[in-house]
Amino acid sequence: MKKTLVLFAHPYFEHSTTNVRLIECYEGIENITFRDLYEDYPDFHIQPFKERKRIVDFDRIIFHFPLIWFGLPPLLKLWIDEVFDMRWITEDGLNILSGKDAIIVSSVGGRHSSYTSLGKYGVSVETLLAGLRVSLNVNKIKLKKLQVIYNADDLSPSQLDGYVAELSQIIRTE
Repeated sequence: MKKTLVLFAHPYFEHSTTNVRLIECYEGIENITFRDLYEDYPDFHIQPFKERKRIVDFDRIIFHFPLIWFGLPPLLKLWIDEVFDMRWITEDGLNILSGKDAIIVSSVGGRHSSYTSLGKYGVSVETLLAGLRVSLNVNKIKLKKLQVIYNADDLSPSQLDGYVAELSQIIRTE
């Protein structure tokens, strides 16, 4: 299995039954390092050089977060702004992040039908996450999977079990 860094960012984690269960997928798996950005940086003072040194040692990064007000949680957005620095890209276009893989896991309170061109919000989650996807692309990080968990606030136990199984499979195979 690839050496994996999980960047978890949930400002209201204690209120999220879904994410409490989902992060269990990362526990006890060799080669997975789990970082809770809200635990690491409660004051929002990111240490970019420390973070850059950390991510260089991994083959894959999993970004795990809830969609908040149609975008990334504030601390994850700040982390990306501080850590993904254009100065990493050398004059010849090489980048120390080139060739790494990424997986995005995002929980959403609304239904899938709300996040379509004809839905309540008129836009897809994929479109709302375009900034993160462009950041990965610019840094030559390959997005292997975008896993969206819709209706996260109202999942039945069996639905949640299904998402946990699906995420476990993604972690082991992507």
